[in-house]
Amino acid sequence: MKPEDQYHRFVRWSDEDSCYIGYCPDLYLAGVCHSESEETCYAKLCSIVRDEIQHRKEQNTPLPEPKVRITKDLDFAAA
Repeated sequence: MKPEDQYHRFVRWSDEDSCYIGYCPDLYLAGVCHSESEETCYAKLCSIVRDEIQHRKEQNTPLPEPKVRITKDLDFAAA
């Protein structure tokens, strides 16, 4: 697996900013890019994450342990 594939990335609409904002919580504390298009924002985010990982490798800076994962709570109803 590529290092960048270990880090969860997501894009969310911001009513306050009227745009999509890209996040990678394991690498950054806040949003790192924005766009009017969800697809463009995600592409920017992926590029930023790849660049960050490459930069840390070049500087011999350890990458943080990936911790954020998507979970989905499932509600089961008894019949």
